[in-house]
Amino acid sequence: MASRRHQRLALATAATLLTLTTAAGCAGLDKALDCVRTADAVATSVGNLQRAVSSASEDITQASEALDDIDRELKNLDDTTDNADLSKAVDDLQAGVKSVRQSIESGDATPDITPVTNAATEIGKVCSP
Repeated sequence: MASRRHQRLALATAATLLTLTTAAGCAGLDKALDCVRTADAVATSVGNLQRAVSSASEDITQASEALDDIDRELKNLDDTTDNADLSKAVDDLQAGVKSVRQSIESGDATPDITPVTNAATEIGKVCSP
């Protein structure tokens, strides 16, 4: 199911890129493309987090690395947006990442990543036309 969610987000990203190239001006297009690219990168990082958590008994550091990737992408996205809905979704994702990170640091090998996946899905929706 996790990969299905990532596939839907990737498909939405591709559709958004196609739509944006025909519907937006240059400045708006650049900003929208940044949003779509970052949303895709967040989706990839969330997919990595899901895989890392599902195989946490092997190496929990992969989950921490995925969280670091999500943090990095969120910083990029937060720096390029003035959209209130997107800012809220970014804030929600940051809170989810913080919660998962705290769970891992407390020794939880299988933290609940639902808030992360839900917020990442919301970012994908906001970045779609």
